[in-house]
Amino acid sequence: MRTLPTGTVTFLFTDIEGSTRLLHELGSEYADVLAEHRRLLREAFAQHGGVEVDTQGDAFFVAFSRASGALAAARDATDALAEPVRVRIGIHTGEPVVTDEGYVGIDVHRAARIAAVGHGGQILVSQSTRELCGPEGLRDLGLHRLKDLTAPERIFQLGDRDFPPVKSLNTTNLPVAANPLVGRATELAELSEMLVDGERLVTLTGPGGSGKTRLSLQVAAEVLDDFPGGVFFVPLAPLESPELVRPAIARTVGVPDIEEIADRRALLLLDNFEHLLDAAPEVTAVLRAGHAVKVLATSRAPLRIQGECEYAVDPLPERDGVELLIQRARSIRRDFVPNPERAANVCRRLDGLPLALELAAGQLRFLDADTLVERLEQRLPLLTGGARDAPERQRTLRATIEWSFDLLPESLQDVFARLAVFAGTLSLEAAEVVAEAKPEEVRALVEASLVKALAGTRFLMLETIREFALERLAELQDVEALRRRHAMYYRALALTASLDTDVPDEQQPEIVFPEVPNLRAALAWAFEHDEIEFGLALLVALEQFWVSGYTDEGMGWYRAFLERADDAPPLLRAPALRSFGSSAHFSGDFALAERLWEESLSIYESEQNEHGIAVLLHRLSISALEKGDPELARERAERSLELHRRADNDKGACQPLSVLGALAMRSGDVDAGVALLEESARLGKQAGWRWWHAGTQSALADIALAQGRAGHAKNLLRESIHLACQIRDRVGLSWYLSQFAVACAMEGETREAGRIWGAVESARAFIPGGPWPRDFPALEQRVRALADDDFENGRAEGQALAPEDVADAVR
Repeated sequence: MRTLPTGTVTFLFTDIEGSTRLLHELGSEYADVLAEHRRLLREAFAQHGGVEVDTQGDAFFVAFSRASGALAAARDATDALAEPVRVRIGIHTGEPVVTDEGYVGIDVHRAARIAAVGHGGQILVSQSTRELCGPEGLRDLGLHRLKDLTAPERIFQLGDRDFPPVKSLNTTNLPVAANPLVGRATELAELSEMLVDGERLVTLTGPGGSGKTRLSLQVAAEVLDDFPGGVFFVPLAPLESPELVRPAIARTVGVPDIEEIADRRALLLLDNFEHLLDAAPEVTAVLRAGHAVKVLATSRAPLRIQGECEYAVDPLPERDGVELLIQRARSIRRDFVPNPERAANVCRRLDGLPLALELAAGQLRFLDADTLVERLEQRLPLLTGGARDAPERQRTLRATIEWSFDLLPESLQDVFARLAVFAGTLSLEAAEVVAEAKPEEVRALVEASLVKALAGTRFLMLETIREFALERLAELQDVEALRRRHAMYYRALALTASLDTDVPDEQQPEIVFPEVPNLRAALAWAFEHDEIEFGLALLVALEQFWVSGYTDEGMGWYRAFLERADDAPPLLRAPALRSFGSSAHFSGDFALAERLWEESLSIYESEQNEHGIAVLLHRLSISALEKGDPELARERAERSLELHRRADNDKGACQPLSVLGALAMRSGDVDAGVALLEESARLGKQAGWRWWHAGTQSALADIALAQGRAGHAKNLLRESIHLACQIRDRVGLSWYLSQFAVACAMEGETREAGRIWGAVESARAFIPGGPWPRDFPALEQRVRALADDDFENGRAEGQALAPEDVADAVR
């Protein structure tokens, strides 16, 4: 395994000049030429102590612990290469952070930018590297602005060959950036291609603090060579009236009127357009004046003029957010020791918004990362104190959001506040029913970048924005009625999903999973307002959800509501006790489950409710089976089956059939056991009960494994795995994959078995003690008996995967 140099590190970047042209010229010979180029460069790097960090296409990224080694390697590599391959090399020295992902820091970006301005055969060196190596052999090329837009860099050339001037930024008024752009590689590539290849007006939209301005500046720098007429930055935020936009553009470009830009192949970067949207026709006038001019705009809302191509700027993905936070923190405190896991936690709390992350980094001057995470429960009061030279609206996160809010008409401000009642994501239907928001009003908030549109008709308000919206919500007069309406809506939705195992309807768990945060909010509202019957009904409606990996949470809610439920109607208390018992059973507390089921049965018997009695007799037959009393288990299961069949309830009947099948297996009658389990699976499938069907298929797979029929077991388990993924049953999925791993090992596919086993193992998805995990040691013993070196290699590979990843491969 490679060991990356730490401390003061010298970075070397290479790439082939004109590689696309070379590919066309050499055709099929290009692959051999590229391979020889790689061999020669690797020899030079290794000879001088270089560690290869990354290789992409024809480019190398190499780290050296000594600057002199980097220069020597660059010289040898260049000397070894012959025409037609011409490699440019950039070298820079700094003190990067090393994480599990590799190097993080400004210095990596700086080295890459230095390489990019060179020519084939040229070796360029930064000031910091020159200070370590001395002036010998280095020619001073002067100060140059690089495309990272930071302050000019003094660049030196190794050797005395003559080359054209380095390709630094030509004349432009793009402002100097305090730091290089972090991440956004995909966005840069897409936007650059759009502007160069055809789009004439591209508008970057997104919430305040999402990094639109910084991204647009970098895009402008990237495409500068394609606009010989100039790239012009026009800051619109200081302007107070739409009438000022036209003269501001003309003044920046240096012409009397914007129509005189007509003949230039120029790019205008119009920054912060959202408060001047009435001036959008001026952009149309610019574009009509000449066919060569293009416009890149940033705005929290689209300009809505012909020819506009809107490009939504999303928050940073977690990896880039962590890098940004660490970079900014180290610029404030050089002794900052990063913890990537804690940094990732901060990023998640702040929705990946670059402005929020930069403000949070500023707090690390005074707070450690753990304290910062704790205090981020209330984000807006904490995230203040931005740079003094930043616009006032970017000095605090609150001001950034308030800027967008103040641009809304009053009616939309009220809709924005009402949408804060939703936790997590929401559907358009929910917005209409609960918040009384019209579809066009929701779309307007999306255009204002205060709400994010997701796939389908779902929407999200980032938590940083929602915190501000909650403050506005508290000011509304009808807030209590709104919260009640929210809770009622989500109880009705839960009932529609039919996750109460006591109802005959087909279950639809996919309805529930996107709404989990809102369902939790509804339960919290019910408990806070002492709406005990409401809360119990909602809990029971979600019975299946709790046992699919949320048993601890479910049991907490059951306890809280049942402690206040002495006066609840018997036929509401009984199913609540029953479903509480289900969660207790799946958590491994079999004694508690039995007590709860007995109490529930007692209520149903006193109410003479045969359906409830039938359901509880099945549950208690499981308890008898667990306690080693097969006769009592059989008596209860047969009575349950009789009652369900009398009511013509297939969904009910499939449950005691599984117990009778297990009893037949224990008595040695395998054929009868298989027949009963197959009938149970058939009825469960017929009733649309995917959770039950998957579990029964798994039980049949267990029998097949015991019989040595691994192929048949895999066929059964593929269906179980598919169903578990459909209904997001985390516990079931982990168990079915574990069985599948055993089947693979039995067929000699030990590497695949290890890969699956490693994924399940690392997920720690097993509930301590529960009914399936109780049998896990025996399953583990079987797979370990078949394990070999390939299994262990696969297991190491699988530990980096999620169970869902391996599930996709085996289905």
